[in-house]
Amino acid sequence: MGRKTVHVSDFSGKVLQSDDEVVRVVVLEHPDLVAGPVQLEARSVEVESIDDASLDVAVVEIYDSHGGGEPRRVVLTASEFDALATDVPMAQLLKTAERIKPARAAKKTAADRLDYATLEHAGKPHRGKTTEEEAQLVREHLDEINKRLADEGIRQIDPADPEHAARYGFPVQ
Repeated sequence: MGRKTVHVSDFSGKVLQSDDEVVRVVVLEHPDLVAGPVQLEARSVEVESIDDASLDVAVVEIYDSHGGGEPRRVVLTASEFDALATDVPMAQLLKTAERIKPARAAKKTAADRLDYATLEHAGKPHRGKTTEEEAQLVREHLDEINKRLADEGIRQIDPADPEHAARYGFPVQ
């Protein structure tokens, strides 16, 4: 028995031939996009018009009392944004405006770290030292923890494995 995989364009549903130039399109933002960026594939001829349809836009964040402390992100055409500058042309205003540094990714705080001394995380592989609390949970709830690990696609704990026995305090066999 043989298998044949057929690739189709996400845009048109047409079969992608081996001689077609396949283009990957990553959608970063869209009103209907709910769970982050997605990837689509299409024939290059199907997306040629994207560049022609593109808009010159300004993406701005507005910090005011309406957002409850969070900025509102607004996308508008560059010409609409440029029209807001009535004293000095926007191009000049942008050249002389105060620069801001991009926000750095925050370091993980203690609150962000997983607590391996809980049934929810005990037994998960980690670099840190295994606490006695985690080891005791693993010993007392091994079947439950192994089921959770298996469901999550993580290696299970084997008390007969010398490394696992030492890490979680199982008797050496």
